[in-house]
Amino acid sequence: MAKGIARFSAIEIEKFARTSIKKLKAWHDGGGLYFIVDGRRAEENARGSASWAYRYMFEGKARKLGLGSYPDIGLKDARQRLADFRQVKAHGRDPLAVKDAEREARRLAGARAVTFRAVAEDFLRANRVKWKNLKHADQWEATLKSYAYPLIGDRIVGDIDAEAVLKVLSQEIRDEGQKPAPLWEARPETASRLRGRIENVLDYAKVRGLREGDNPAAWRGNLKLALPARSKVKEVESHNALPFSDIPSFMTKLHGQEGMAARGLEFLILTAARTGEALGATWGEIDLEEGRWTVPAKRMKAGKAHSVPLPDAVLALLRTVRPADAEAEDHVFPGSRPGKPLSNMAFLMLLRRMGHDEVTAHGMRSTFRDWVSAATNFSGELAERALAHAVKDSTERAYFRDDLFDKRRALMDAWAAYCDQAHGGNVQHLRAGVGA
Repeated sequence: MAKGIARFSAIEIEKFARTSIKKLKAWHDGGGLYFIVDGRRAEENARGSASWAYRYMFEGKARKLGLGSYPDIGLKDARQRLADFRQVKAHGRDPLAVKDAEREARRLAGARAVTFRAVAEDFLRANRVKWKNLKHADQWEATLKSYAYPLIGDRIVGDIDAEAVLKVLSQEIRDEGQKPAPLWEARPETASRLRGRIENVLDYAKVRGLREGDNPAAWRGNLKLALPARSKVKEVESHNALPFSDIPSFMTKLHGQEGMAARGLEFLILTAARTGEALGATWGEIDLEEGRWTVPAKRMKAGKAHSVPLPDAVLALLRTVRPADAEAEDHVFPGSRPGKPLSNMAFLMLLRRMGHDEVTAHGMRSTFRDWVSAATNFSGELAERALAHAVKDSTERAYFRDDLFDKRRALMDAWAAYCDQAHGGNVQHLRAGVGA
């Protein structure tokens, strides 16, 4: 056949592909279209050993543009691709640059379908093995699930802007017994961590080529101009607490209330626990013989297991509510739904029925703390340990190297006695008690 353009037939190309060689060889079909056989790969993979390429000059430089592998791309298709790229070159454009641009456009089109949630989950998978503390990874995931995914989880990651991030950080939060408030003001520490985590996910998306430009979750020169600094944010008004002097009469009234919510609130007050810790308690965490309740790390705010000494009054209460067939995984204060504890609203509704709309269950912890400071010789540091507050000062951390369980037992016994004065408790002896 003619030896200009289109020099070879499909049969000849097939013959070239099967040529037994052990080197790289190319046949020129004309017009810059080359059929290349890599004999070095033929023995390993016959289908992957042959390919098409367009060789040309552009602006004085030699270029080589791959047109696909043989036999996936046959002779007819290869010539059509050659014709298309020769037309591009005839219009003064570099075919190789055009192909790269098309590839980038396809990549970006694919990126348009990737959501923030998908990128965040991929980021967590990639980094989970690097984080020694599994609790840290769980907190990352929980924070994003609670606050970010509902608002931006299904948004294309490349479309997320500062307005979207601000929407997440400014979403209204309603804490028990409190008026709704923006997340950044209601829970500044949580919001700050959330912002940083969103920033990390968006940086990761940029590294993967899924977004471009500046990070809209960055603080400096960005959100710093739109949000008050954490140090300037006034914490939401503390949970309303009952004056500690009113606790004995309140407990007498509470004893007269029927139902699991009343017993759960008694338990919460006498252990100075958080609402979630008390509601989530299971029988497997309770040691009635030793008088100890061990709250697992996953349910503690600080992410560290916490042992709570149980006064006799609490043990008596627990024996009263414990079913004969209780299993370790059963909740101590079950709700109406099988396998679920009382709801977060149970205590609030109980307090309303008792005529104490001004008080919250969480505020009872403040009542306990005020009582320790104003009515006992027990140290504030010991009270902080009883409340499971994180100890930040290095001197205090050194002081609290051990669990101080026995000293905390004395404190909680005194608290139970004070709360139950109507049933024999007596606060007067506490002033003479041994402080910790």
